[in-house]
Amino acid sequence: MMQSFVSMGWTTILWVTVGFTMCFGHDVGGIIGNGQYLFLHGITTHTAFASSAGIPMLVFVAYQMMFAIITPALITGAFADRVNFKAYMIFLTVWLLFVYFPLVHMVWGGGILHRLGVLAGGIVVHASAGFAALAAVFFVGKRKVKSTGPHSIPLVALGTALLWFGWYGFNAGSELRVDAITANAFLNTDVAASFAAITWLILAIIFEKRPKILGMLTGAVAGLATITPAAGYVSVGVAMLIGVVASLAGYAAITYKNRKSWDDALDVWGVHGVGGYIGILLLGLFASKAVDPGGANGLLFGNAAFFVKEFVAVTGTVIYAFLFTYVALWLINKITPVRVPEEAEIDGLDAFEFDEEAYV
Repeated sequence: MMQSFVSMGWTTILWVTVGFTMCFGHDVGGIIGNGQYLFLHGITTHTAFASSAGIPMLVFVAYQMMFAIITPALITGAFADRVNFKAYMIFLTVWLLFVYFPLVHMVWGGGILHRLGVLAGGIVVHASAGFAALAAVFFVGKRKVKSTGPHSIPLVALGTALLWFGWYGFNAGSELRVDAITANAFLNTDVAASFAAITWLILAIIFEKRPKILGMLTGAVAGLATITPAAGYVSVGVAMLIGVVASLAGYAAITYKNRKSWDDALDVWGVHGVGGYIGILLLGLFASKAVDPGGANGLLFGNAAFFVKEFVAVTGTVIYAFLFTYVALWLINKITPVRVPEEAEIDGLDAFEFDEEAYV
């Protein structure tokens, strides 16, 4: 919880000081924005967001800030119980500055990928965080203390419910207006999550011989992550298919991860990394201007170039996010140990790091 809440606090500070301008300032080399909005300079209660009439710029600042907060926080689920808090704070800072902020500018802020016609926030959020998580798993290594499973399935269910509800704002809100495309993105978000949840439940019955609520909840999140890039650009029928594919791919990825004994505690790579990557490819296949005239036609509608652009963009992103994360952790480890001592893992990080306990 500390890692998530400190992401909210520290990322907000970075966002309003340098992050927003790095993402949405005037373009510099197609990679990053300039310093016009440093400390939100020039943005007042009267400043309108240029791309959408009627929305104040401050609303857009806050909306985008929440994406910035959640993206690096996703990574923390992969290395639970193992990472030094000081090292995490350094990692959080450099990952935002050198991975997240440039990706936002390139895709959403008028940078090179935006100009090439690449669509999909899944590149910026899920694919990047998911493969960064995998790099962290490889660098940090397995936990010394064997996991006994979820601490509290009711809390997992509550968290999934909050995610599912909040996801409507992420996907449907991305158009920054309310119209038929907004409604389509909203419905597609729910449809994909629902089809994915039930598909995962069926897979659990087939392979684990009983229905598992934890699996169903995991499937729902996989569906949400996978539909996100395509939510506003595909039909409801395609969203059904995306939900099924999300669970099939996520279940296979997690099964493979378990077989290889990779200690990704919350399956960030299998759910968000694989889901985000596949979601981009499915967007490249199924996007249709009949659904969103402002979008693009995918491969199945005669536009092979769009599919190629999506594939190259997401593949380049996951390679960069993976390599940067691994190298960054290696360098941070030269400054301060990334991993806590074994005795700290045994006693628990609550006591070792913070001298606090969740339950007394």
